[in-house]
Amino acid sequence: MTHVRVWKFRPPDGREDEFAAAYGAESVWAALFRRADGYYGTRLLRPEGEGGWWMTLDHWRSEADFDAFQRQFGDEYRKLDRELEGLSGDEEFVGTFEED
Repeated sequence: MTHVRVWKFRPPDGREDEFAAAYGAESVWAALFRRADGYYGTRLLRPEGEGGWWMTLDHWRSEADFDAFQRQFGDEYRKLDRELEGLSGDEEFVGTFEED
């Protein structure tokens, strides 16, 4: 099984491409996650209609691997979150899921 963490975002109008670059599979977020054991990758889902929610799906080997990442890189995670705050627009943690 794979541990998946899902967030939804509504970036500011006109900044969607910037948002995609910062939150997609080859983004600064993914680069930070790749430094940790057990990170499998990030998928970015774009809404079909204007004004819809974007979704990120961060795939980890286990919840324990994500927890270890937080312990090891938590300060950097929070710093990056602050730096990108205006770019993410509205954001909400959807939850964690297990994928077969």
